[in-house]
Amino acid sequence: MKAVVHDTFGGPLEVRDVPDPTCPSDGVVIAVGATGVCRSDWHAWKGHDPVDLPHVPGHELAGTVAEVGADVTRWQVGDRVTVPFVCGCGRCELCLSGEAQVCPDQTQPGFTGPGSFAEQVAINAADANLVALPDAVGFVTAASLGCRFATAFRAVVAHGRLQSGQVLAVHGCGGVGLSAVMIGAALGAEVVAVDVSPAALARARELGATHLVDASSDPDPAATIRETTGGGAHVSLDALGSSATAVASVESLRRRGRHVQVGLLLGDAATPPLPMGRVVAHELELYGSHGMAAHEYPAMLALVEDGTLRPDLLVGCVIGLDGAGAALAAMDHPTTTAGMTVVEIGR
Repeated sequence: MKAVVHDTFGGPLEVRDVPDPTCPSDGVVIAVGATGVCRSDWHAWKGHDPVDLPHVPGHELAGTVAEVGADVTRWQVGDRVTVPFVCGCGRCELCLSGEAQVCPDQTQPGFTGPGSFAEQVAINAADANLVALPDAVGFVTAASLGCRFATAFRAVVAHGRLQSGQVLAVHGCGGVGLSAVMIGAALGAEVVAVDVSPAALARARELGATHLVDASSDPDPAATIRETTGGGAHVSLDALGSSATAVASVESLRRRGRHVQVGLLLGDAATPPLPMGRVVAHELELYGSHGMAAHEYPAMLALVEDGTLRPDLLVGCVIGLDGAGAALAAMDHPTTTAGMTVVEIGR
């Protein structure tokens, strides 16, 4: 089969012939229909995340089951599916309780093994990890759910418990942030978007944000949010991942509000100086959010199927496998408003 491969970190990304994947006894091989190009793939290519070399990137995928392992009971060849970017083992206490997104023995296509920048990819523990796609949801749209949209959905709905009429603040309007803006607006919330880029804020407005805060010129975005919304946000997301945005997200909450940390906090930002006095006095809730387990996808997919959610609007361009390497390398100079790139296999 053909796949995008790199032999060194930051080195050439080449389309070449590689062996077909071996089907796990508890898993499947998926003929990839489409796969997203994500900044997480860029981090692995650059060597920021440990992967074995040579390596095939890609983790936001949708396609058709091409081969089924002997121990699989729920799936058959020809099924249209997608998968979470975190695949649980399907056997541990956490997986059995529905929390596969934090499985200690998780696998991730494109990180723990070869990914979906390929004509085929193997997925472990298929009965626990595969998600059936409605006929109305195409592979490009399903791939755009990837990690950013599904992660935003669970952050807003499961952790944030956002209700119609409440206030959602989104700090950072990149892929996850813009997804959260769309989801919050679709749920009937009053959405406040915070970013340093006027173009990103304009895009947030197009997707349903009712208030915009330019953090490049506003010395205290949290205070502005509290004043603009008459007390602060019921739910606030740090969708960027920095000390400043994490602290601002907590400080922008009203009493009994809920902060959800979605953006990864790395390096010096790993331990932000959160205002724990405010957390205690206002009885705030703090959550981390790491993807979404397969069993939670149907609720999101139902909203995609009926048009309530339009993740396809976040897709900037669709390319073939031959262009995947260049698209990944272009993330050396990312742009917020270009939209997500999706690779359609066979295009």
